[in-house]
Amino acid sequence: MMMESEWRTEKLGELVVFKTGKLDSNASVPDGDYPFFTCSQETFRTNTFSFDVECVVLAGNNANGIFPLKYFHGKFDAYQRTYVITTRDASRLNIKFLYYALRLKLSEFRSFATGAATKFLTMTILNDTEIVVPPLPVQRRIAGILSAYDELIENSQRRIRLLEDMARALYREWFVHFRFPLDPSEALAKEDGHESVPRLPSALGDIPQGWEVKKLGDILELNYGKALKKDDRREGEFPVFGSSGQVGTHDTSLVKGPGIIVGRKGNVGSVFWCDEDFYVIDTAYFVSSALPLRFLFYVLPTLNFINSDAAVPGLSRNQAYTLEVAVPPADLLMMFCELAESFERQASTLRRQIHNLRRTRDLLLPRMLNGCCSIVNT
Repeated sequence: MMMESEWRTEKLGELVVFKTGKLDSNASVPDGDYPFFTCSQETFRTNTFSFDVECVVLAGNNANGIFPLKYFHGKFDAYQRTYVITTRDASRLNIKFLYYALRLKLSEFRSFATGAATKFLTMTILNDTEIVVPPLPVQRRIAGILSAYDELIENSQRRIRLLEDMARALYREWFVHFRFPLDPSEALAKEDGHESVPRLPSALGDIPQGWEVKKLGDILELNYGKALKKDDRREGEFPVFGSSGQVGTHDTSLVKGPGIIVGRKGNVGSVFWCDEDFYVIDTAYFVSSALPLRFLFYVLPTLNFINSDAAVPGLSRNQAYTLEVAVPPADLLMMFCELAESFERQASTLRRQIHNLRRTRDLLLPRMLNGCCSIVNT
């Protein structure tokens, strides 16, 4: 029997059971009843469940060797290359502790993974992986402390999503449904006074008097990003964006922030915002305009961008520039941007809090799991 003072190094194969899902990766269903775990960082949904357990879910393959790792307790389904990991003996191994122990192993998994174009985690690699296992009460204490940080992070992320939803809803109300205020003091009121503004016919249908229909090419420019060759990649303070969002950092910037990034190749038409100076690679555009960028950030996702290449999807600037947008008067634009910026400032504060929480948690993680932090033994 393991004594309270004992910390042992054991192989995963002796501690856990590995199973895999049975579904194809395209088995997801929008708004499905259950989570669907694949090798993607994103959690999808499906209407079936094959598991109802407390477990750790680990991707079995990834093109870049970055294997998403998640903790879950309940009903779910999984992709056939996704590992569902459960404990052999709950009195010997706490599953949430296992989740944090495996987080320390992700860089090791990346270096040991097999394959060229796609990296694979084999059962041999996983079974032979060693983790340090303290007594069960210590495992629970470690998991509880680290989980508290994760819960604070998730709460802040939920608040950010709520603020983002509020800004998008405000944009739709004012600029899609044309239910906008006439006075700044009524900006968030239900009775907006928009009904007193006559509607006039336009290429986009009836729009309020004083608004103009303009081609996208007349109000903004989509600027090409710049390829970042492997030999030129240097970690730094500036975020690097591609069509999938932030893909790393660099020691020099290409664009002065704040700014908008639009996916050009791959994730066509994706739209991202960056508050600081940033770098854009050649799979994306960055936006320049005389109009407020905050307004355009909500306009661009509503447009029907067309892929210019069937083999490798790409956003054609020529097609994009022909798209038409209803542009409101300057005073209404300013009113909207002030409100949207207030939401963004709150979200930015929450992002900084998340950054600090993650940094503290990630500093504690290796110390706790190596027995170097006195708090786990008190």
